Amino acid sequence: MKTLPDYLEPGLDIVFVGINPGEYSAKTGRYYARKSNRFWCAVNQSGLFGEPLDSESDYRVLEYGIGLTDVVKRPTRSASDLTISDYREAAPILKNKIRCFRPLIVCFQGMEGYRYFLEYGEGVKSRPKPGLQPRLLEHSRVFLVPNPSREARGYTLEDLVSLYRRLRVLRDELKAD
Repeated sequence: MKTLPDYLEPGLDIVFVGINPGEYSAKTGRYYARKSNRFWCAVNQSGLFGEPLDSESDYRVLEYGIGLTDVVKRPTRSASDLTISDYREAAPILKNKIRCFRPLIVCFQGMEGYRYFLEYGEGVKSRPKPGLQPRLLEHSRVFLVPNPSREARGYTLEDLVSLYRRLRVLRDELKAD
């Protein structure tokens, strides 16, 4: 099965890093394509873009200084179908992308994806919490948001919107410096 393309270029403000593409997203060729995924609704409510975007216009994120990629590029029905070897293989690849493109902020979408990235890309075991992280990834600040999938329990749409607003404020502060 094909995977999603990276929407990356040098000097982006934010790069959103999903855990991996879902099968449906990979088939449609669009990020966060399932209507039940809360990413587009929450990020639009946060004011990160100048206009509302959705999975059909995902490629336009670059116009707003924002990129899209994944920790693991292998599509699965659920992120729980990923293996340790998937993360072990993918973490150094993602780290190299961040090194090459040097965004201001890397925003991981999902605690588990970030935790496994830390373990297999940085050699650090951690139980991170949402929000700004204490460690940099290369030269980029790291921000963590829960997985926006409806399957991810424990966080409401309002929680996600609030975190994306904090991310917007962080971006604006860093750009003002």
